[in-house]
Amino acid sequence: MHHNIVELKHISKSWGSVKALTTVNLDVRKGEILTLLGPSGCGKSTLMRITAGFETPTSGTVVIAGQDVTRMPPEKRPVNMVFQRYALFPHLDVFDNVAFGLRLKGLPKAEINAQVSAMLKLVQLESLSGRWINEISGGESQRVALARALVNRPSVLLLDEPLAALDLKIRHIMLEELKRIHTETGTTFIYVTHDQDEAMILSDRVVLMNKGAIEQIGTPDEMYGAPKTLFCAKFFGETNILGGHVKSADARGAVLNLPIGEIEAPVGGLRSGSDVHVSLRPEAASLRESRAGKPNGPDAVPGIVEDVVFIGSRVVYKVRHASGTVLKCQEPRTAAGIRFGVGSHVSLQYDPAAIVVLSG
Repeated sequence: MHHNIVELKHISKSWGSVKALTTVNLDVRKGEILTLLGPSGCGKSTLMRITAGFETPTSGTVVIAGQDVTRMPPEKRPVNMVFQRYALFPHLDVFDNVAFGLRLKGLPKAEINAQVSAMLKLVQLESLSGRWINEISGGESQRVALARALVNRPSVLLLDEPLAALDLKIRHIMLEELKRIHTETGTTFIYVTHDQDEAMILSDRVVLMNKGAIEQIGTPDEMYGAPKTLFCAKFFGETNILGGHVKSADARGAVLNLPIGEIEAPVGGLRSGSDVHVSLRPEAASLRESRAGKPNGPDAVPGIVEDVVFIGSRVVYKVRHASGTVLKCQEPRTAAGIRFGVGSHVSLQYDPAAIVVLSG
């Protein structure tokens, strides 16, 4: 039995006739990094602000550490929030920014010094403790904001797009730092982002949101490898989406009629005659040379290479089938380099188990 530190029960939020959230139920496990992911306007930041207490839900209950906090103001909740625009005090140095919350609580000076020093060490800023805020970089400012939040020992740390203002290289360093800090503190992190790479790198579990509701919850691996809906399959990385219908089905599997021909999918529970979408990841397909468009074997699609994109360690081929459907195939770059040029006749092979059947 997992211990849930946050329980959001039947949460909805409307502004007039605009529904920001429609009945969200979510449990957050103690000590995990949970990411709320989705496009702008999907409701992820609203859900975060309701958890923090900056917004009140139209209906529903917020429980943190076993206590109903739905009507409790933010400063009374056992949570701290780090925003994208971390409002640090420019008239205080790094040390005093971090000490601010502890001084408000009236802790003894020696205890404040010990706690702040330990926190600055954790975020690797002890050498900058006397610097003014305008003398440090964006990445360093973000570390100060983290230290200031964590020094209050919140049960839950809420992070709302905290790295959005930083450039890519610093973002990746900060993601590694966040993972390290999480490991060392054991604090529960709830993280909001619209960037699926951030979610994949950081999270124990990802909550994908769409139009004010939860689309799917799972580990990064589950979200990528076993998406349940079209929205989820498209959101995580590149994929080939094919529309078709179920020709025949039983409990063990189904025959699907797709533009590239009939395929057998080892998926039970489909209805014969129903419309269906399938996802096939580019890396689950491989290319072989083909003589004049003849497929090699049953799970193969004949086609012509239309485009070749070289991305460092990967080569992506676009293969056009006679139906006009274009499939992407991604292979690791080998010493042989790019194996097929534009115009080559190829046979695209795939493992039927890699076909994911989607709803919606």
